[in-house]
This record gives sequence, C-alpha cells and structure tokens, in this order.
Amino acid sequence: MIDRRLLIDEFGPTRDRLLRKLVDPDLIDRARELLLLSNQTVAHRDGANTDLNRVSKEVQAAKRAGTPDDVMAALLGSARVLSEAAAVAEQAAREALEAVESVLLQLPNLPDDASPDGVSDADNVVVSTSGYDPDNYAGRDWLPHWTLGEQLGILDIARATTMSGPMFSMLRGDGARLLYALVDLGLTLNRDNYVEIVPPHFVSSNTLKGTGHLPKFADDMYQMTSDDLWAIPTGEVPLTSIHAGEILDLGDLPKKYMAYTVCWRREAGSAGKATRGMQRLHEFHKVELVHLCAPEQVQGQFDQLLEDALRPIQLLGLPYRLVDLCAGDLTFSSTRIFDIEVYAPGSDAWLEVSSVGIFGDFQPRRNNSRFRRKPGDKPELLHALNGSALATPRVWSAILENYQQPDGTVAVPEVLQRYMGKDRLGNVR
Repeated sequence: MIDRRLLIDEFGPTRDRLLRKLVDPDLIDRARELLLLSNQTVAHRDGANTDLNRVSKEVQAAKRAGTPDDVMAALLGSARVLSEAAAVAEQAAREALEAVESVLLQLPNLPDDASPDGVSDADNVVVSTSGYDPDNYAGRDWLPHWTLGEQLGILDIARATTMSGPMFSMLRGDGARLLYALVDLGLTLNRDNYVEIVPPHFVSSNTLKGTGHLPKFADDMYQMTSDDLWAIPTGEVPLTSIHAGEILDLGDLPKKYMAYTVCWRREAGSAGKATRGMQRLHEFHKVELVHLCAPEQVQGQFDQLLEDALRPIQLLGLPYRLVDLCAGDLTFSSTRIFDIEVYAPGSDAWLEVSSVGIFGDFQPRRNNSRFRRKPGDKPELLHALNGSALATPRVWSAILENYQQPDGTVAVPEVLQRYMGKDRLGNVR
C-alpha cells in the first residue's frame, strides 16, 4: 500500500506516477476524496469523544460534590446526548475508514522514476544480452521442448491433461530428475547467503493482502473454499510475510530468505505456441529469494539479488538478456523490475525465467513489518525485494531446446551433471 500522505501532501506528482502505471484516474481521484472525507470524519469522532469525556468528568465531579438533583439531571441529559453523538460519529468514522481502505488496496505501488516510460512489454528496454548470436542457430532445425520431451519419453502432457486438464505437465524419469537437479542447483548456489525456509504452501487472505495479491488477483489464484486459505502463487508470499506485525533491529538487517515451493496460478491464455509444453502452467516449481532491509540498503540488495538470480543461468550456459520493465508493464506491488529472459531456439522465443524486483515499503506497510534503528527510536517500515533464483519450467524448456543434439538426445549442462549422474538425457519407456 502506498503512503496515504502522498495523496494529500504530494497529490499531483503521486497522481502522475500512478498514471504511468496505467491506473484509472477516477480511482486515484476517488482515493483522495475518500481519504479527505475519512480524515474529516475521524476528526469529528475525536472531537465528539473529547466533548463526551469532558462532560463525563463533570458528571463525576458533580456527584462527588453533592450537586442538586436538578443540576445533575441536566448534566446527565447532556452526557446522554453527547454519548449518542459520539456513537454516531464512531460509526461514520468506521465506515469512512473502511471505504478508503478498500480503495487504497486497489492502488498499485508507485513506479520508480528510473523505470522506462511505456504501456506494454513492447516498451521494455533490453539492458544487456549475453551468449546469444543468431548465427549460432542458422542452418539446422531446432525442435521445441514439447516435441523433444515426448520423443525422449520425459514429458507427458497428454496424460497430465487427462488427469488434471490443460496447462498441467507430467515429467518422467530424466525429465523429473532434471527438474529436481535445477531445484538443487538453485538452493545450493544460495545456501550460504540465505536462510532456507520450508514455508506453508497455503496462506490466509490477510497474508495475500499483505503482499498485494488480494484483492486484485483473487481470480488468478486457487482458493480452498471451505477455509480461509489460498494456494500460494509464488514463494514470495510466505517469505515476505515472515515478519508481518514484527519490529526488527537495524543490526539484524538485511534479512535474506530462500525457499523451494510448488506454486499455483490460474494462468490465462488460450491454447497455442505461447502456452504449449512447460511455458505456462497452473502448477510449477520454483526457488524464490526475498530480501527485507532498511531503505538505504535497497540498491545494494537489488544489485546482489540480481547477481544471485543471474548466476544459475550463467552456469547453465543459456543465452539470456536482461530487460528493464517499463512503468506500464510493472507488476502491481513492484516499483522497479528487471526480467531475466532466456532464448529457446525450438520455440524461437525469449522466455522469462526470473523477475528481480524492488517493492519498497509497499508490502511491509500492508504487513506492518518494521524496524528500529536503535532502542527508543520510532519504528520505520522495512523495504522488500524479491526474485526467482530458479523458476524450473522455462529453464527446463530452454535446456532441452539449447542442448538438443543431432542424434536426438539432449546434453546435460556440465553444472547439472553431478546432480543428474549422467551427461545425456535419453529415452525412458
């Protein structure tokens, strides 16, 4: 949630920044109107309570002084009137606060001024490219991973669809081992610098609200209708929420957490090349990284997080590029994002495998996650960052497509061979 003071004290610049993120201007204006109204109703409530407290003290003093009955009756009558007015004011303030809270929950985080201008992925800026040369792919046919996986007997989309419907996958033999080798790689590379967590895979509505996934993305997630529980769409959700409602010490920052989780999303999109095979799944495996820090630590943590997310891609020898997302393509809760995309020659597509993002105090404000610089200081909001250390589905796909051999097998990247125990993926029946 953005700082509501920005909608009062810096409304013009704040409105302009939200418009860069394609927010409905009527929603922005409505948020300010409701915020001003709630401030007025809260002030009226506080004034009514002050008047009631004053008269209540007068009543108590009058009783102790043995005030005549007619005077006492007048004082008690005045107290009843003020009590009723205070109750009305309290209800009005409660309703006004609920109304403004509802609208503020719909406002996304403000884009960083350094994020490029633009409204869609076509306006994103490629910062750098590594290992990609179009000439390397000329002169031969490159099979997509869904064809390779079926030929090798390691990917069975048909049976997964029979069991669960479209946009699910089933990996077999070397396909399953390759996925878990990627998970092992992501965890091993970061184990010395992160606290490894095994979090719950189902969380409450409040937890999802704290990370900005509710209320906006309710239709994109899977809910257990008999309970107030949702399947996590990303490991970011439980990791960012570890210190919800807590106050940490500056000396304990930054906090760096890592988790391997299975994630669930109602991925939108019709059947086609962009959703075939492992490219878009309702259920997928991922190693996630989260940093919680003081505001002055953010840039350094972002640089480190980006380096940590790039390391496995570099070790796997996959061609990749770094993309600076424009304001209109940023996620709801982020203020700045660099995407890491790998090239898959069989699909002839750049596949996003990690979004390394700065979320500022947006999620910590919702979660009430704070820190103190020293004992006695007023608590300040933490700042959050996150990114995928290894999102397996598309990396799995890119390995098959980049390492396919003329004999129909797929070479195992050297860094994974110790996890796989072999250097080729072969047929499994």
